[in-house]
Amino acid sequence: MNDPSRPFRILGIQQIALGALDKTRLARLWVELFGLPVTGTFRSERENVDEDIVALGAGPFKVEVDLMQPLDPEKKPAVHATPLNHVGLWVDDLPKAVEWLSAHGVRFAPGGIRRGAAGYDICFIHPKGNDEFPVSGEGVLIELVQAPPEVIEAYATIAAAAR
Repeated sequence: MNDPSRPFRILGIQQIALGALDKTRLARLWVELFGLPVTGTFRSERENVDEDIVALGAGPFKVEVDLMQPLDPEKKPAVHATPLNHVGLWVDDLPKAVEWLSAHGVRFAPGGIRRGAAGYDICFIHPKGNDEFPVSGEGVLIELVQAPPEVIEAYATIAAAAR
């Protein structure tokens, strides 16, 4: 349903994040066999993650595929506990999206808006709702990612051409 009061747009998929105890097993498929290039790495004690970032596609439509393993399998967040860890969505105005979605009962994970591994501002929709915020990802962790201007423009161009 298209709500005209919604002050933001979800543009497309920014990333998918895959987790395993050993990311080299993921890299065998995604890097060696599929041939996707490694475009970066990210390591964070706070996020309990060591990841390789690979690219699928190019330009503003490039989708990041994060191959993640925990630094400590006994600590949280457990980036390996579900093989599909989370899906990232480009959004054209992240602060407005968070404000509007919160007002509509969406539960966000702790941490608020912050800089993500790829350098964009991010936040996460919690996979489970609660009494105060009953709307959630229904078992899926969803990352909202502030789209840079070139991505917003590319998606606007495609949307205009589709009309």
